[in-house]
Amino acid sequence: MFHRLRVLAALIAAVVLAGAGAAQAQLTVGGKNFTEQLLLAEMTTQYLDAHGFDVEKRDGMGSTVLRRAQRNGQVDLYWEYVGTSLIVYNKVEGGAKMSPAAAYEKVKKLDADKGLVWLNPTDANNTYALAMREEHAMELGIKTLSGLVDYVQNEEVLSLATDSEWAGRPDGLPGFQDHYEVRWPRDAVRRMQAGLIYKALDQGEIDVGLVFATDGRIAAFDFRVLRDDKNFFPNYAITPVVRKDVLDKHPKLRTLLNRMGASLDDSTMQRLNKMVDVQKKTIEDVAEMYLKEQDLI
Repeated sequence: MFHRLRVLAALIAAVVLAGAGAAQAQLTVGGKNFTEQLLLAEMTTQYLDAHGFDVEKRDGMGSTVLRRAQRNGQVDLYWEYVGTSLIVYNKVEGGAKMSPAAAYEKVKKLDADKGLVWLNPTDANNTYALAMREEHAMELGIKTLSGLVDYVQNEEVLSLATDSEWAGRPDGLPGFQDHYEVRWPRDAVRRMQAGLIYKALDQGEIDVGLVFATDGRIAAFDFRVLRDDKNFFPNYAITPVVRKDVLDKHPKLRTLLNRMGASLDDSTMQRLNKMVDVQKKTIEDVAEMYLKEQDLI
């Protein structure tokens, strides 16, 4: 009798464990903590789910935290920016001066040594930029970053808003100041969440704000993006990055992610970001709309 009970208990435990194993996600898709990344993570989750993968989404992370999670095996894949890996993770000196193709090949090789595979880069280059309200920029006669620096050094200091990450990155404020030979007074630099910068700039609470080139709010708020005439900002092509062991196990991912990536460019990302940030559509709805529009699901 007791033997039968033990056998029955063992069988039940085995079934429970098997069910738990089946419920575990085959893939974990990561994402950073701003609109574009939240969109990409949701699009990828819906896309891969529609093509037979069990997917867990882990988004809302900072860049270095997400990178660490991928290298530790907690995240299998996410969409990274060439310039971020080049400058921040691999600390390549002079990386900003590389051509887009050279920068991509460099990070592809360096990250391969870390077990990470860079798939095809998209035509969406979400580089950093500094922007002003169009009317204000016209009034001061500022069109370029050199023009901005000249005005700050010779006329008056303008307030500059940045998020906390860019304020300390080598491809951020420290590198910009070195490259353009300027020192922004600390009391004129305001740190705030990336999304709040656009609102503050639009309402005239700040003079200059950090923006992302593929952000839909640039056109919606009539901002002037100041031309990077000394080529400080590196290429930030959005690219799917997958752990090699995961790609070896699921080679189908290469074709699927490259197909999705081929549909993305600057105007597309601006449009999708605008739907969320300006038109207030949900990330889930925008992701589903786009995937169906492109016949990806």
